[in-house]
Amino acid sequence: MGSTQPPHTPQPVLAGTSRAAVFLVFTVDHGGADAARELLGDLSGLVRAVGFRLPDDRLSCVAGIGSLAWDRLFDGPRPADLHPFEPLQGARHRAPSTPGDLLFHIRARHTDLCFELAAQITRRLTGHARIVDETHGFSYFDQRDLLGFVDGTENPEGTRAGQAAFVGEEDAAFAGGSYAIVQKYLHNLPQWDALPAEEQERVVGRTKADDIELPEDTQPADSHVALNKVEDADGEEQPIVRANMPFGSLARAEYGTYFIGYCRTPAVTEQMLRNMFLGAGDATHDRILEFSTATTGSLFYVPTTEFLDDPPAPSAPSAATSPAPVVTQAVDTSLGIGSLELPAVNTTSPKAF
Repeated sequence: MGSTQPPHTPQPVLAGTSRAAVFLVFTVDHGGADAARELLGDLSGLVRAVGFRLPDDRLSCVAGIGSLAWDRLFDGPRPADLHPFEPLQGARHRAPSTPGDLLFHIRARHTDLCFELAAQITRRLTGHARIVDETHGFSYFDQRDLLGFVDGTENPEGTRAGQAAFVGEEDAAFAGGSYAIVQKYLHNLPQWDALPAEEQERVVGRTKADDIELPEDTQPADSHVALNKVEDADGEEQPIVRANMPFGSLARAEYGTYFIGYCRTPAVTEQMLRNMFLGAGDATHDRILEFSTATTGSLFYVPTTEFLDDPPAPSAPSAATSPAPVVTQAVDTSLGIGSLELPAVNTTSPKAF
């Protein structure tokens, strides 16, 4: 018996590791909704056109749409869990919420393809939207971050990755989509480098050279690993799919990690962040935040390719042409890396990211 459900072709969320990436976050101007819709509808063609030049370099692009932009772009229902990123204020560290209507996560083996596609997207949106964050990421040796630790070891693989990343029948109209949370973290490298390697390992929760998770009986409660394990009500660990990248600027003495986590529900990633910034159990916060500061934070729904290629009708003129919502931009304070898993919903005994 054939399925009556339409096909769900996810965007290339599971494209895997890449040597280069560009992350673009736009806000859509007043009157810019039509141009944004048209670009999203043409995105798959743009990726094919640019990627065809060097097909072995595996160019891919994932587009996400923020909560405030959704109703300006599309009529009809919206994804059940789409909402603005929720800022967090802990006793010592803060996760700010910053503006973001459109996210483009571009990956390839080489920077030239990423840059060319980013330029094509930007040209199409010029005069209709503005870039509020542009980050060029790079792969650092054997998938390490600039703190020197391997990042992404605990990513789920195979079927488990799809189950973790993609919305299922719990929100049937948006099945096959995903939710992405992004944050930029800036590292205080002089302070970090002054820490003995053995103490760095207690902060992260893994060994530095061979990337082995510390045994449970020696794992500090405030390590990054401990606070990023999230479990559901049945005690099952809830993973997310991370695609973090290092970035930096020598001139600005800027060294950072761009965190991007995909999940079928933002609740898992949000629980990880609460564990990190507000603490859990015996931990008052993720100790890695003492060396890394979160400077941005946004949440996006990532539709299926069918949705992008044939989107719903535009919003009514009154909504589509109304002024863009004013978003208060927070200033930063905290850290983040990526390499663990998140849980879905057990808020009583959190673990984190």
